[in-house]
Amino acid sequence: MTATSHPAPLFVGVDGGGTGCRARIEDAEGNLLGTGIAGPAALRVGIEKSVGEVEKACRSALEEAGLGPDTLNSLRAAVGLAGVGRKGALEELVSRPHPFRSVVYTHDATIACIGAHNARDGGIVIVGTGSVGFALVAGREVRVGGYGFPISDEGSGADLGLHAIRIALRAYDERAVATSLTRDVMVRFNNDPFEAVAWMDQATATDYATFAPLVMRHADAGDAAARRIVRDAAEQIDDLVRRLVDSGASRIALLGGLASSMQPWLAPDVQRRLVPVEGDAVDGALHLARRAATNE
Repeated sequence: MTATSHPAPLFVGVDGGGTGCRARIEDAEGNLLGTGIAGPAALRVGIEKSVGEVEKACRSALEEAGLGPDTLNSLRAAVGLAGVGRKGALEELVSRPHPFRSVVYTHDATIACIGAHNARDGGIVIVGTGSVGFALVAGREVRVGGYGFPISDEGSGADLGLHAIRIALRAYDERAVATSLTRDVMVRFNNDPFEAVAWMDQATATDYATFAPLVMRHADAGDAAARRIVRDAAEQIDDLVRRLVDSGASRIALLGGLASSMQPWLAPDVQRRLVPVEGDAVDGALHLARRAATNE
């Protein structure tokens, strides 16, 4: 199969996150031609590495499509990257040479929102390792929270982990009532609080988030400490949803690795605002690539 086998133009959507990068190539009719994956592409890994992983994922998608690597320069691309909101990041990306026919860079939350609502107005709340609220309303972007752990990202997996470790250490000191959750957390540190201190010195948000499934499991089993932590986290997610609604987003989709387990803990008025996710972030990027092509 060659590039001439497909009608021009070709579009590629890319979702570059902190755990990996996904690319999908479609033709003008929306037919899927190929998909590709690569390593983490969030801008915190550095712009050079981030852009390199984006191109690697696109080349992998070309290979699956049976298209030569030279076809890269015929692709109209839209790339959502975690960290684009950092000062100066978007300007630096736009000023760089690129291998595509055209490219649009944006925040990964933007493409996730576009995909979730099939390019209609709406909002998303992402509940994963971190948390953030984001909405597109009448061409306006609304962002709430998501400034990074530990100063923000309330209600996230990392936040659950942090609170679980705190209560476990208090219970170890007999300043709080020990529960099955606090005992299980301390087992991870061999019942030694100074192992927790040594771990903390190197721990990332992802490391803290590894405790989230433990917290949710104990909460669902009725553990008092775990239920208190999850109720507090759910209230933070409630606040994100309500803030987006107040900003004009009438429909909200809940995304992220903790979305399904957190949803039952949300307030009734918040749950009534939630709608099913219609597409993923790569779908959103492809929407954006097609939209940009019509303005060329």
